[in-house]
Amino acid sequence: MIKVNQLTSGRLAKAKAGYTTRSVDVNAIATILTGDIQPKSGDLVLVRVDSIGQHERIDQVNGRKAIVFVGDELVLCYGNRYAPDQFEAEIPSDLSPCHLAAAGGIAARVLSQHAKVKLPTAVTPIGLLGDRQGKRLNLADWALPATNYIGQRPSTIAVVGTSMNAGKTTTAAHLINGLANSGLKVGAAKITGTGAGNDTWLMQDAGASFVLDFTCVGFPSTYRATPKQVQEIFITLTNHLAAQSVDVIVLEIADGLFQEETSTLVSSQIFRQTVDGVLFAAGGSLGAAAGVEWLQKQKLPIVGISGLVTASPLAAREVLQITSLPVLDLQLLRTEAINILASAKKIESLPLVFSSSLSVPPTVLTAQD
Repeated sequence: MIKVNQLTSGRLAKAKAGYTTRSVDVNAIATILTGDIQPKSGDLVLVRVDSIGQHERIDQVNGRKAIVFVGDELVLCYGNRYAPDQFEAEIPSDLSPCHLAAAGGIAARVLSQHAKVKLPTAVTPIGLLGDRQGKRLNLADWALPATNYIGQRPSTIAVVGTSMNAGKTTTAAHLINGLANSGLKVGAAKITGTGAGNDTWLMQDAGASFVLDFTCVGFPSTYRATPKQVQEIFITLTNHLAAQSVDVIVLEIADGLFQEETSTLVSSQIFRQTVDGVLFAAGGSLGAAAGVEWLQKQKLPIVGISGLVTASPLAAREVLQITSLPVLDLQLLRTEAINILASAKKIESLPLVFSSSLSVPPTVLTAQD
């Protein structure tokens, strides 16, 4: 049996709302639902903090990272999480105690964790949030509509990587900064992953005129989303950015190529048809070589290697020797952004000179076969 109770506006205003709920119209929230309920991805839930663990702060809607205290009430979204460096978590089958599985505002039950992280912050759901009629509210209620784009599609570069924390967001942000500083209007989107403010805010700070992510289309996380859903996210976000008359679109695809949602999307026909060039972020030279081989099997045009591997001149030289692809540190992503874009568009580009910090010979960006 489901019970519906009124929720006062004062109580809601005191609760700390996670980034994943940023599209929600708080004026629509009027009730709290308890009882025999099975949560679904995107359902809004009010929780109480029971103990503080790995996540001591929550990314709020306004961008502020709020410190979390025991007894605080938080507005979160139910969602699954895939994070090899932190937590593997899933949506529970009921409103029993669970965890703050991501600082962006994900409620889930943690299944496993990296050895170097603390136990997850524990929370108890007070109830799902509903409208005035007692209907449960879901992030999808505020999703951007699916849309077609008729016109010349902007040049599109996608950033993929070996794993979580390989340097994908940083790579995307520095490329965005270089393109924006060259006078181009840049649209950016994070297509897959777990809702987190840091990534989209960094893209915005880098100079992107429009920034979207999967939360904009009703998904707090894309882990365990179906291939069709992930492709629909990809199409909807790129179409909305194209409709803003941007000159170029920069996309980030989360996690590594072995992650199921990532590999399915990147190997899809719609990805090959839409993306003009791929930047691959790697943590080491072996990962870079393996990633390039995988991408080449998908017949994707790789315009360069970036990520944490560029922090080591030795590793960068190894990557250059193994792959014969440009190795782009953060400086080069900014200063040679137009050349990178030209390479993605299969236009003959100007010589690309490596930064002296990499200690490798100059090379030239060329169009992929």
